[in-house]
Amino acid sequence: MRIIHTDHAPRAVGPYSQAVTWNNMLFASGQIGLDPHSGKLAGDSVEIQTMRLTQNLSFVLRSAGASKHNILKVTIFLTNMDDFAKVNKLYAEWLDDHRPARSTVGVASLPLGAKVEMELIAHIS
Repeated sequence: MRIIHTDHAPRAVGPYSQAVTWNNMLFASGQIGLDPHSGKLAGDSVEIQTMRLTQNLSFVLRSAGASKHNILKVTIFLTNMDDFAKVNKLYAEWLDDHRPARSTVGVASLPLGAKVEMELIAHIS
C-alpha cells in the first residue's frame, strides 16, 4: 500500500490518509470543501463547497498519477437531499463526458458542518 499526500488538498486530520493506492487502484478518502491553506470551509453554500472538494479530489488524483478520467466510482454524501440538483450539475461539469458509477447518500451531518462530501475509487494507468 502506498500513501498519497498532496499539499494542494486538505491534510488528513485523523488516523487516515488523503488516499492510498494498491496495485493499480486508488482509494481516496472523503473530501469536504475545505480550503487546504486555511483548513476552513471554502464557503457556506453547497455550490462553493462542491467546487472546492472537486478541486481537492483532482489534486489528490494528480498526486497519484491519475486524472478524473480514471475515476471508477464516486460516493456523494449530502446533509440535505434538496441540494442534489445543485451538486449534480457541478459534478457533471467537473467530469465532463466521463460517467463513473455513483451513489448519493443523505446523511444527518458531516465534519465541520459541511454540506457535501465525496469519496472515490479510481484506476491508475
